[in-house]
Amino acid sequence: MAHRPANSTSAAPVDNRSRYSDEELKEFEELINAKLDKAKSEYKILKDTLNRNNDEGTDATSGGNTKVLEDGAETAEKENMSQLAARQQKYITNLENALVRIKNGTYGICSVTGKLISKERLKAVPHTTQSIEAKMQQQD
Repeated sequence: MAHRPANSTSAAPVDNRSRYSDEELKEFEELINAKLDKAKSEYKILKDTLNRNNDEGTDATSGGNTKVLEDGAETAEKENMSQLAARQQKYITNLENALVRIKNGTYGICSVTGKLISKERLKAVPHTTQSIEAKMQQQD
């Protein structure tokens, strides 16, 4: 059973600061830029796939029930891809907004409590604007 001693380095000292250091912000910036590059690449693949599907269309000469089923499946797939692309675009925008917050020195500050968001949370969800505590308060 792993147990942390009371004097271990925990998030408590971070909570007393008003912002992260420039060095820490630089680390977050690198993390966000890496995630942003990956997200943009994935978004491009989604858009290219959607465009390719739109260009190909379906063969109007095939007939019967098979064509109806294929059209239905194709429509559902296009809708799903479109939703994924929209979600990815929102994620990209959120990451870009996080970079703006880094530049103006407000990155990592909870928009609800005004306290620093834990490093662990920021590493897991680098575009977040709320601490876990604030997020949980909203769900109640």
